[in-house]
Order: sequence, then structure tokens, then C-alpha cells
Amino acid sequence: MAQRGTRHQIVKAADDLFYRQGFEHTSFADIAKVVNISRGNFYHHFKSKDEILDAVIEARLQRTERMLVDWEEEGASPQDRIKRYLRILLTNWTMIKDYGCPVGTLCTELAKLNHGSKDEASKVFTLFRLWLKQQFTLLGCRDEADGLALHVLAWSQGVATLGNAFNDLEYVTREVDKMCAWLDSL
Repeated sequence: MAQRGTRHQIVKAADDLFYRQGFEHTSFADIAKVVNISRGNFYHHFKSKDEILDAVIEARLQRTERMLVDWEEEGASPQDRIKRYLRILLTNWTMIKDYGCPVGTLCTELAKLNHGSKDEASKVFTLFRLWLKQQFTLLGCRDEADGLALHVLAWSQGVATLGNAFNDLEYVTREVDKMCAWLDSL
């Protein structure tokens, strides 16, 4: 059980460091220092940084799936659930202003590196896309549900990127309000 706990701590630390420092700029030593384990113990759990990346991506996918299930259970209507997604920009503002969107930043970095895990990392976006498509379908927009889902993803990613670039919470708040008003107009 202790090994499983240590592995979980390594993945959690790596996830945070990959987000804050970037995948390329995070070393085994950085992660081992946060978890407070020796490099030898570290290598017992993961043989390469790519193995850690795979575990981080899997953890992100699982967290996102759980979050979407929670939103399904908590949201009274598809419209309420989509607004919950949109408001994540405000909920996570403290992190977004400093580091950008965790999904977008990792996907962008892995694409720049032409890393073999870039397609796997983009599966988090795919989860959001499929979930948003389902919500738009439930709203009665079946024929255009996928296009609307992509529109919301693109709009929210753009807002996260510019909010981070300009460190402007007022801008993000205005855009979230605009997105919610647009949604209400459908």
C-alpha cells in the first residue's frame, strides 16, 4: 500500500510541476524533491519521464471524467451544466492567470516537442468536446451540437490564453458573461 501511495504522490507532484514549469523543464530531481524520496526509490516506480507523463495524463483524464459526472449530477439542465463548464475559467482563475489552462498548456508544449504523448494528452479536450456535444444535443441543437461544442472549447481556450497573457480578471469575467448570454440566446 505504501508503494501505491508513493506512486500517487509522484504523479500528483509531477502533474503540478508539469503545469507550473512545463514538461520539458521538469526533471526527475524536481519531482523527487517535492515527494521527498531518493532517486533510487523514484526509479523503482517510474523508469522514465515519459512513464510519468503517461500516468499524469491518465490521472487528468480520470479527474476530468469524475468532474463531468459531478456536473451531470449537479446541473439541473444542459444549459446549467454548460455554464458550469464556462465558469471554470473563473473558478480556476488563480491558476490560469499564472500558468494558463492546464489542458491547453500541456497539449501545446507536447505538440511543440512533437512528443508521442500529444494525442493522448488531447483526449482531455476530447472528453470536454463529447460532453459539450451531448449537452447541446439535449438542448435541442442536435445537428449543430459538435460545432457548438468546438465553438465553446475554442472561445474558452482563447479567453484563458488572453486572460493569462494580460492577467485580466475583468476581461475573463466579461467573456464568461458573454458566453453565458450567448448560450441563453440559443
